[in-house]
Amino acid sequence: MDDPLHTPLTRLTELLAAREVSPVELMRKTLERIAGTQEKLNAFTNMRDGDACLADAREAEARIGRGEARPLEGIPLGVKDLEDAAGLITSEGSLPFKDNLVERDSIQVERLRAAGAIVVGKTNAPEFGYTAITKNLLFGVTRNPWDLERSPGGSSGGTSAAIAGGVLPLGTASDGGGSVRLPAAMTGCFGLKTSYGRIPHGPDALWVTIDTAVHGPLTRTVEDAALHLDVVAGSHPLDPNSLPSQGISYRETLRDLPGGLRIGFSPDLGYTPVQSDVAAVVGDAAGVFSELGHEVESVEGGPPALGRDWGLVNSFEAAGRLAEYLPEREKDFGRAFIWGVKQGWRMTPERWAEAQRRRSELCAWCAEIFDRYDLLLTPTLPFDPPPAKGPFPEEIDGRPLPDAGVGAFTIPFNLSLHPAGTVRAGFSEAGLPVGLQIVAPRHRDDLVLQAAWAFEQARPWRDDWPEF
Repeated sequence: MDDPLHTPLTRLTELLAAREVSPVELMRKTLERIAGTQEKLNAFTNMRDGDACLADAREAEARIGRGEARPLEGIPLGVKDLEDAAGLITSEGSLPFKDNLVERDSIQVERLRAAGAIVVGKTNAPEFGYTAITKNLLFGVTRNPWDLERSPGGSSGGTSAAIAGGVLPLGTASDGGGSVRLPAAMTGCFGLKTSYGRIPHGPDALWVTIDTAVHGPLTRTVEDAALHLDVVAGSHPLDPNSLPSQGISYRETLRDLPGGLRIGFSPDLGYTPVQSDVAAVVGDAAGVFSELGHEVESVEGGPPALGRDWGLVNSFEAAGRLAEYLPEREKDFGRAFIWGVKQGWRMTPERWAEAQRRRSELCAWCAEIFDRYDLLLTPTLPFDPPPAKGPFPEEIDGRPLPDAGVGAFTIPFNLSLHPAGTVRAGFSEAGLPVGLQIVAPRHRDDLVLQAAWAFEQARPWRDDWPEF
């Protein structure tokens, strides 16, 4: 029998449905594994009562016995601590919210529960998700199972550490500038930044106007992500930006990648240096698509660098959300985080217009790219995972990184609203995972998944995970 703690989600659902694995035993092993790895990984913030989790697992076992199993029946689920799960605290990794006990699930968690998943606890995230390193004043530093001195990324770092570390089969994640793709790349997982609206937001007390943040699967395999998306995608009345179903099963169409695709490959998007061994791994990975019969062509130049604009707009939104806590409770927030929030007061109509003009330039560049190509390939991350406590490098081989350099390859496609995924391309000279980013035309989440699945079959990684 497969080791359930290191088994892909899709295989685990099959084992559960065939009664080769018991939901109760799986839950026991999961709770034991969380407790046994928490000191090293620090992936979780708060947990449900273990007896309640086991009671849910017994109910799942009974459903399976009656032939009434749902798609995720008995699967333990971790929820990122920026997202609500009824009966648990959503702290946002922030001291002023340490007692924020919520009464209802997010739409995504509600759908995962309805499919049979069992929430076990919340996974760690940086304060309000505002950095690609997972650490905060409330819960401390989360670590990468490939190298405990390194970060598993952020903001979905607790989820990525738990998935890669064989702690959980399923967890939620979200991406406003790379927060699914960066931690997935840093831990050797698959991650998908979905199209804006593919997975509904909310419900939220404050209307969020920024259209760059999405929910997306972060999983051990591409097929796991397709199953996750099958369960949670589709419109919802509480999110007017939510998209209707594409009318397909993402999992069932994984093998439908068209032949003879035109694929562009940009090693640097025209503006960012890349660590030399990372660049070599990604270049080799891009060549796999040529081996699969597609036409791969190098892309010169790139869009404008929008890291500074992206940061200012996000600071403006955060400043509005947290204005009622300032200045009285400023000392309760992390210093770097609150400094960033306060930059939001620098926003002016002129700065807003300037940022939107550059965003239009980005969209024009993307329109030209996807007129010429069916897919675009880039590195996911320009360097190895940073130290667990930071900092990020400021330069590579003497060349300065652009603003928000960790997200140099990911931020553009949050701003342009294109779906983008990351697959494990290989390993750097330090033995750390390297990600290849796959970007598709708007709303073609299915094409990203199909291309990623084809790559995964050519360069399988599903059985190669760290032991610690």
